[in-house]
Amino acid sequence: MNDIPRSERPGMIRERLCHALDVLHVEVRDDSHLHAGHAGARAGGGHYHVQVISDDFAGRGRLQRHRLIYDAMGDAIRDDCIHALSIEALTPAEAERPQTNRQ
Repeated sequence: MNDIPRSERPGMIRERLCHALDVLHVEVRDDSHLHAGHAGARAGGGHYHVQVISDDFAGRGRLQRHRLIYDAMGDAIRDDCIHALSIEALTPAEAERPQTNRQ
């Protein structure tokens, strides 16, 4: 899995999220350049931020939402294609609120 070129990883992340969840919006940002020299970065794993807006998060706590996203990533996490994943998982109603009032 770590053999996926870094340039293709955001697309792979987006695709997996859209396949696993009923996604209204997904944004993937590669923050790997901010972690240059970090052990995971040296091993080839990337650092990513995702913002996912989905009705699937309604009635679920933060941990449950993150688990849905990690489950969608599957072997990409275990095989160190993704070393670190920063997650913003929101319902549509939460996404409409000003950022200072979220969760």
